Order: sequence, then C-alpha cells, then structure tokens
Amino acid sequence: MNLQLDYFSITSFLVFLVVLFRIVSDWKKKSTNLRLPPGPSKLPIIGSVHHLIGMDVDLPYHAFADLAKKYGPLMHLQLGQMSLVVASSAKMFKELMKENDLAISQRPVPYVARVLNDAGRDIAFVPYGDYWRQIRKISRMELFSVRKVQSLYYIREDQSNKMIDAIRGSSETVMNLSKAVSDYTSTVVARAAFGSGCKDQDKFIKLSLEMVAAAGAVSTLPDMFPALGFIPILSGKKAFLQNIQKEADKILDYIIDEHIQRTKSKDYDGKESDKEDIVDVLLRLEKTGELEIPITTQDIKAVIWSVFAGGTDTSSTTTLWAMSELMRNPKVMEKVQAEVREKLKGKKEILEADIQDLPYMRAVIKETLRLRIPGPLLLPRETMEPIEVDGYVIPEKTKILFNAWAVTRDPELWENPESFIPERFIEKQIDFKGTNYEFTPFGSGRRICPGMNFGIANVELPLAKLLYYFNWQLPHGMKPEDLDMTAKFGVVCGRKNDLFLIPTPYNIEGQN
Repeated sequence: MNLQLDYFSITSFLVFLVVLFRIVSDWKKKSTNLRLPPGPSKLPIIGSVHHLIGMDVDLPYHAFADLAKKYGPLMHLQLGQMSLVVASSAKMFKELMKENDLAISQRPVPYVARVLNDAGRDIAFVPYGDYWRQIRKISRMELFSVRKVQSLYYIREDQSNKMIDAIRGSSETVMNLSKAVSDYTSTVVARAAFGSGCKDQDKFIKLSLEMVAAAGAVSTLPDMFPALGFIPILSGKKAFLQNIQKEADKILDYIIDEHIQRTKSKDYDGKESDKEDIVDVLLRLEKTGELEIPITTQDIKAVIWSVFAGGTDTSSTTTLWAMSELMRNPKVMEKVQAEVREKLKGKKEILEADIQDLPYMRAVIKETLRLRIPGPLLLPRETMEPIEVDGYVIPEKTKILFNAWAVTRDPELWENPESFIPERFIEKQIDFKGTNYEFTPFGSGRRICPGMNFGIANVELPLAKLLYYFNWQLPHGMKPEDLDMTAKFGVVCGRKNDLFLIPTPYNIEGQN
C-alpha cells in the first residue's frame, strides 16, 4: 500500500515537472523569438502579475497608466496565460483601431459570457464573421438608427416625467438621486426592448441589474489562468449568475412568446412601425425571410441582455457623474442651468424637441464622458493574425486593451486634464463618433458601440429636466470639494457610493 502511494506520488511529481518544463520552455521561446512591445519583466507561469502587487488594482486603468509611464504607450504584459497589449495614447489608438482595425476585429469572449452560455450571440462579444455582420447591420439600420432612437422619444418623455414627479415628492429633503436616475434608465431600456405591457418588467429589471453587478464582481482569474476556473464554482458566484439567468430567462421566454402570438393575429401586418420594440423588430426581420442566418429565441435573449448590460448602467452612470461634477463645480452648474432655463423659459413640460439647441449642456455631457468615462478600458479586442504596430510585433490571439482613461487625461492632448472644463468642447469641435482618437468613449472602427445614439438620448433629456426643474444642494452643509468622487470598477465604472442631494423646485412661473 505504501509502495503504491510512493509510486503514485513520484509519478505525479514527475508529470508536474514535465508540464512545468514545457511551460517554461514555451515561455522562453516566445519571449526570445518575438519583437514584442516593451513591458515589465515576466516570470514563468505568472508572467507579469507580480508587478501589479501594491498598485491600484481595484481600478486597473490606474495601474496600467502608471506602468505605461515607464514602458511606453504600447505595452505588453503576460498575465498568467493571457498575452495582453495595452495601448495608452491617441497615436496607438489610431494605429490599432484605424490602420489595423480588420486584424483586431475579434473580441475575446470573457469567462462570464461563457458561464452564461450566450458567448458568440450577444452584440458585444459576437465573434467576427457572418453573424457579426448581420447583427451589426440590424443594430445600425434597425435597432439603434438615428430614426429609431428618435421614434422612442415618447418613452423617454413619459419616464423622465415620472422621475421628476418622484423627485418633487422629496423636495427640500435629502434624496437618493442615484436610485431615481437608475430607475428611469432601466425602465426606458426595458420599454424599448420589449414594450410596456410586461407584467414582470420590474422583476426583470431587478434581475438584470443584479446580473450586471454580479458579472462585474466575478474574478478575472479564469481568463488569466483557465485551470483556476473552479474558483468561481467554489465561491458560489458561478451558480449565482446562472440562477439569475435562469430566472430571467423564464420572463424572457414569456415575453418573446407573447410577441410571437401577436404576430400570428389577423391584425398583424408585418410592417415597420415607430412603436416597435426590439423584440418586434427582430421577429419582423425573421418573418420576412431576408436574414441570411435565422434568429433563434436564444439570439433574441442575447440581444436583450446586451442592450441591458450596455445601455442601462452606461447612461445612468454618465448622468450621475455629470450631476456630481456640476455639484463640485458651482460656476459650471450656474452656467449650464442658465442656458437650459433661458432656452426653455416658462415651459411647464419639456419635450425632447425642446432640448435640441443646448450646446453648453452637450459640452457638459462630453466633458463628463472625458473625465468620467464609463468604460475606461473600452471593450477588449483580439488579434486575428500577427500585426506590426510602431515597429513591434503583436502575435495572433493577443488580447488588446485601450486605456481610454489615460488618453483623456493626457496633458499633451488636454489642457488641465484633471479639471472639469466643458468649454474645451465649445472652443474645439471634438466628437465621440470614433474619428477623434483622443476621445473615444464608445470605441472606434468596426466594433464601435452600435447603441451610442440610444445611450446619449437617455442622458440628455433627464439631465436637462434635472437642471431645469430643480436647484440642488449638497446634504449636511457639505462643501463642493468634499463630495466623494470615488469610482468603482466593474462592467461600468460608476460612483462607488450613491449620490445624495437636496432638490428644491425652481420657480418656473416667476420666469415668464
């Protein structure tokens, strides 16, 4: 018995040594044969992970920016088995997202997406290929076109009115603005996705917010070290995610079936309508037979999840950061409120058509996206073939991160980059549509966010109403410079703590 155990132990140890030798050999071979971008030194197995010890890893874009100061704007890190290149300058953004856009059009599918079994079908991480081309065309031409986004004005107007009414109920008392804005955005997204008649809408919204929060909390270790995929299992996080998805799927199955039954009614004409929700659009396109690749129920669910993950937190986070920065900068608040109130002078009800000529408010939104970008590392890309950038070779299947946070705070590109100065977007016309590489909050190139117009529309109207209908104060006599601006990294980089403010109704009649 002891001899058998000793034999097993010796054999296991020898196998471990062989595997370790191969890993070290492969690592040495790769590190010596390739002209990789500069980066911190690497150790066998863990790679460059040890260089992150002691750095601000809770906000990884800070850590990457600090390392880039030493190793340059194109930096290579080996994080376990993950080969990673981080770009940290507008020049590198342009070389990658313009000159090499096709070669890096792939998305690495993260562990969380694989856990949720929608890898390859959602809008964000769909692999480059025929289905990606189809879903991109549908997104741009049908789901999030300028015309479609504008047609959803009635949802934004209705929900923003409800938000304002709820805030009036808390007049001159401390209220949680974070909750009010989050409720507005998630309900707008839900109604745009599957209409307003869903009996379980509130339950689905709650589950989707839990899903986004849980996904952001899942460790990235399984991506760096696939062999450690058991950690989320042992911690219960994998089961928690799957249980949320299972519960939400039941609601989505009911919603989709309800929409399908509606298409079978004699009143259904199959024509495009301004009142169509996302499920309606996808079913209409499927029914026409024009799609090269059929859309399944699972595909529709994946699209809805993408819309909620990309559209809910991003818009509400931007609105809340804008209000936070305005509270920290009273002169800017005074200036933007003066513009809004002068333009909308005396109006008791604000329509979306009324806010189309507010250049300073739009500059406030742009400056918020610059200083408090919701996705500071954008979404990752992956090389589909070896590419050469700035004289260095980036191998196939290398993950690429874009540190947009570092670029939007680059003193060579932005004067006083740490200060909130909306005037910079008045003096210099810079847009976020992917051609100004110093300002890419929605990405650029083939994988630019298709829901950009939808996201911005969900910020503009509620922000205009918050500025028009109320004067705002910090609670407990707090000074502007004392307002907590700590960020929390996750799927979206929002405020770590909720924003509590005191609203006082503005005297509209007195301005007539």
